[in-house]
Amino acid sequence: MQLLDFLLKAIEYSVYGYFAISSLYVFVFSVAGNFYKRRRREGSITKNKIALLIPAYKEDAVIVEVSKHALQQHYPSNMYDVVVIADSLHKNTIIKLKELPIKLVEVSFEKSTKAKALNSAMATLKDHYDHAIILDADNIMEPEFLNKMNAAFEGGYQIVQGHRKAKNLNTSFAILDAASEEINNHIFRKGHSVLGLSSGLIGSGMGFEYGLLKSMMKTVNAVGGFDKELEFKFAAEKIKIEYLDDAVVLDEKIQKASDFSNQRKRWLSTQFIYLKKYFIESCRALLFDGNVNFFDKAFQMMIPPRILLIGITFLFALGYVILSILFKINTNVSADLWFINLGITVIAFLLAIPKTFYNLETLKAIFSLPSAFIRMTILLFKLKGANNKFIHTAHGTIEN
Repeated sequence: MQLLDFLLKAIEYSVYGYFAISSLYVFVFSVAGNFYKRRRREGSITKNKIALLIPAYKEDAVIVEVSKHALQQHYPSNMYDVVVIADSLHKNTIIKLKELPIKLVEVSFEKSTKAKALNSAMATLKDHYDHAIILDADNIMEPEFLNKMNAAFEGGYQIVQGHRKAKNLNTSFAILDAASEEINNHIFRKGHSVLGLSSGLIGSGMGFEYGLLKSMMKTVNAVGGFDKELEFKFAAEKIKIEYLDDAVVLDEKIQKASDFSNQRKRWLSTQFIYLKKYFIESCRALLFDGNVNFFDKAFQMMIPPRILLIGITFLFALGYVILSILFKINTNVSADLWFINLGITVIAFLLAIPKTFYNLETLKAIFSLPSAFIRMTILLFKLKGANNKFIHTAHGTIEN
């Protein structure tokens, strides 16, 4: 009985400790994010040659208009090329794209991935670019985006992540998705920059020194989450990622519950894969090389997604109240501690959400949180094989 009691006590403390550490992690970086200041470069700035890489897998609905928008940057037209990587596009779409002053790279794979598309494009292009910027096929850049990214490159940064924000807020799931991304921007980009750590990559709206990206991408064979693999590889090499909050690129948010499930399934699968792949290596790098950034990237893979963190913490707090009040069961961890943990988590998210989300529409969207939480919980048991093929989220169907 003593052994059983010890094991149960150890499990209880371990579960609470895991969620407490996760909550404290997001809280510390959320607080830090409020002290973020934009870094500005004064004086004349050299205009570098930029390749704007846009992988487009079955994105017929949006890619032509996105390409037209990309050509409207307030940046010398002779100093950047829009490169559309056409994968499984319709013939009519290809014809329309060929009418535009862009570079079109047509690719075809048995199993398509962004990594394959990007590697094929860079193998085809001539190496006369200084920098590369990767966009999703639905992304719209603000007119000064390239100027701001170029200024950061001139400031000495090799990798720069722009501020990706919502293009649409037309459904409850779109609002939740947009709020989630802004929370991540605040915690994993602003907060990390303030505390001297490397920003996280998002998958688009991100820029690189061209030669560095080309050489590093050759080592990437990820089916999903190629941006996360790049994060780990750059962190291992001690290459820091800068974040530009004022370099904005608009991104279409998911609108339906089914799209939410597909997207989060891909993200969850990626999180488990890279935790398994890099955690032990990152611990060695921390202990023997003092590489805090590498360890931090792996540690992030241990933290539950935000909706699971707050949902599970709430359920534990509620469950402990029921055990202590209704059933008079004495627990090793008190309900008060779980509620403190819940409070820390809620405050962290409230600090991270932009004030523009404090409105009636967001309040209505909050009622979709239980559905999103249930879907995420179910996905934890349906991840087998999720990373064997690219899970595509369709764009260009914004509903009014």
